[in-house]
Amino acid sequence: MHRTCLLLIQSGHVPSEPFTKVDTIRPKVLGGDMQRREALGVICGIATAWPFIANAQQGERVRRIGVLTGGPNDETFRFDLAAFQRALQHLGWIEGRNVEFNVRSGDNNSQRVAIEAKEIVRFKPDVILVGPSNALLPLRNETSTIPLVFVRVSDPVGQGIITSLSRPSGNITGFSNLEFSLVGKWLQTLKEIAPGVKRVAMIIHASNAVSANWYRQFETLAPTFAIDPIAAPINDPSDIKRIIETLGQAKDGGLIFPGDAFTDSRPVRELILNLIATNPMPAVFGRRDFVTNGGLICYGIDQTEQYRLAASYVDRILKGESPADLPVQQPSKYFLIINLKAAKALGLTIPLRLQQLADEMIE
Repeated sequence: MHRTCLLLIQSGHVPSEPFTKVDTIRPKVLGGDMQRREALGVICGIATAWPFIANAQQGERVRRIGVLTGGPNDETFRFDLAAFQRALQHLGWIEGRNVEFNVRSGDNNSQRVAIEAKEIVRFKPDVILVGPSNALLPLRNETSTIPLVFVRVSDPVGQGIITSLSRPSGNITGFSNLEFSLVGKWLQTLKEIAPGVKRVAMIIHASNAVSANWYRQFETLAPTFAIDPIAAPINDPSDIKRIIETLGQAKDGGLIFPGDAFTDSRPVRELILNLIATNPMPAVFGRRDFVTNGGLICYGIDQTEQYRLAASYVDRILKGESPADLPVQQPSKYFLIINLKAAKALGLTIPLRLQQLADEMIE
């Protein structure tokens, strides 16, 4: 071993920097031969460890993070993704240094979502951020081992995605989306701001995995507000046009859009707002983007905040924690946003109580 170390020294294969420190060693008790053997032992120990030291200096292990959205890779999604990546940076995960991303979108097409789910598993990521349900469900069929952190998923227990909120078990955890109890709040707010409303359509894409639960709550609670509920599942933009134009012919109609990957996409959102502008009626939305772009009222959660929070779970999983030990978190804060310009266009006066409750009022 000593001969090998001496050869390394003579050949110059061991960098000189560590030996600067070795040269300063001055054993006080050992004799000549013993001193030489001890020094050689120290040198050989450093020479053996040097490849590992050099590797550590060259860079950390690069971890892989997959991202799969069931909706389009549009402006809204990219904004949310950027929030997720910034939150990871604050936790020490820097793209190009110790983490790389593989981002895929299903564009609200079930066949494409299934293909992208397979492809992202082939990427062999350490963890996958996924949402909403139309992406999580097919991805769950592709892997039972890669940790999945979901966002924008309603009723994960009812969908059979997890067994318990506190102990999700398996490889899946995350952040639950809107709760079904919000239906009552939407109806109450709509009736309060527009007392004349008597017929309300709730519009959800037919592929929404929990639409049946939304409609069940809607049909149960609407009569308590003297509202006739109209369940209005849609498959494409033409369905939205037909429903809004039909309901707009009456003077007592209203709309509720809980929000899903289809209706939240920018082209569909713009279509909805344009149709409401030409067929004026009050509408409540579950997503902020509608109201900041001209809609009347939003009561819901900060969707972008879910992406920020998801970064903390991804961080913990990359550091060794199991998703089964990370409880699924439900929304704890809701916000009310009112667009005063939209209210004025509809001839509505915002009650003082709602003005006081509003987190934001857009002039």
